[in-house]
Amino acid sequence: MRKQLEKFFATEAAGSTIRREIMAGVTTFITMAYIIAVNPAILAAAGIPPGPSMTATIVTAVVGTLIMGFYANRPFAIAPYMGENAFVAYTVVRVLGYRWETALGAVFIAGAMLAVLTIGRVRRWIIEAIPQSLNHAFGAGIGLFLAFIGLNEAGIVTVGAPGAPVQVGNLTAAPAQIAIAGFVLIAILMAYRVRGAILIGILSAATIAFLTGVARAPDGWIGAPPNPAPIFLKLDLRGALGAGSLQILMPIFVMALVDTMGSLIGVSSRANFLDDRGMLPEIERPMLADAIATMTAGLVGTTTAGAFIESAAGIEAGGRTGLTAVVVAGLFLVAMFFAPIIGAIPAAACAPALIVVGAMMLPCAAKIDFSDLTESIPAFTVISLMSFTYNLGLGIAAGLLLYPALKTATGRWSEVRPGMWLLFGLSALFFAVYPYR
Repeated sequence: MRKQLEKFFATEAAGSTIRREIMAGVTTFITMAYIIAVNPAILAAAGIPPGPSMTATIVTAVVGTLIMGFYANRPFAIAPYMGENAFVAYTVVRVLGYRWETALGAVFIAGAMLAVLTIGRVRRWIIEAIPQSLNHAFGAGIGLFLAFIGLNEAGIVTVGAPGAPVQVGNLTAAPAQIAIAGFVLIAILMAYRVRGAILIGILSAATIAFLTGVARAPDGWIGAPPNPAPIFLKLDLRGALGAGSLQILMPIFVMALVDTMGSLIGVSSRANFLDDRGMLPEIERPMLADAIATMTAGLVGTTTAGAFIESAAGIEAGGRTGLTAVVVAGLFLVAMFFAPIIGAIPAAACAPALIVVGAMMLPCAAKIDFSDLTESIPAFTVISLMSFTYNLGLGIAAGLLLYPALKTATGRWSEVRPGMWLLFGLSALFFAVYPYR
């Protein structure tokens, strides 16, 4: 068995061992297992039932990560993205008024588009056209958006009055205090580089909530996975392709396109996988894995999936081959049978994870060249509109529209790659069909 694994994944050739790959897989799973609880908590705002949503989250992670391991042979784990789930729940459903079934249809279509573009090698061409300043702005903007959602879910920040849209919540309330304690605990653990700090923080905050009566403890720890029937194959493809659907389809597609590239390049850099041009060899394989995972997500009832940046934790632990990913997939499958305890975790316990993940994404802004206004103004527009309009898609579209416009107006049109003009056209169409209120 050991020799077969070494031959299939070529662990020795990659400078690794089976033992090291297994430990790397466990490490990656611990650092990203919070998505099992956080993703359903966010999508509940869209009306998607938490139990079936948890099953859909795990199934998507298992399918995508197994493909990543066996087909791409890379130590990257796949799961539904943070940011995209918030866009669907809070922008597509709660702000724009679409049904979650329509949003799932858009997710599936976006995944199919990504698969076709990947196979046709067009996806790489488009990704390479997006400037680094916008890539960094997307990361920072999504981070602030997630942090705001976490602060609001915890009751630390609440809706204010006209003239002061937001205000501090009741910090003496138990949920807010539990969230603050969870946030501080995660921050301390991360400062000490404790693996699984986010998951430990969530479980600790949930335990306090159960002991104090803020949340009702489950009757048991282990049980059958929640029935996915209420959301399985409920996607509305006709609605997603209907009039005005571009305002949700285009942002979902672009966010998946950008997030996956950023994650793949980021974790590959830590593993020294990149070539002299800063690109990942055979990148089409892991990109096809995330495209299939996104299609799976739309079918089973969750949002866009892709490579998780937390995979870097497993890479630092020695993961170099697809065996790491296979181990992660196996652990996700086992976690499915702990649905009772996972489903009982309250929002006050999940909120610190959102805030911390937002903080981890904020350093992206430091990589923006603020001395060049043709780079910094589009980046600032992305970050500010994402946060202040409560709409990730609007911020992304604005940046893709403004960047080539400023470069051209200042006589620097040669810095705009052809693929950006395609995104410019899609962004212009986005604003043309947006339902302003």
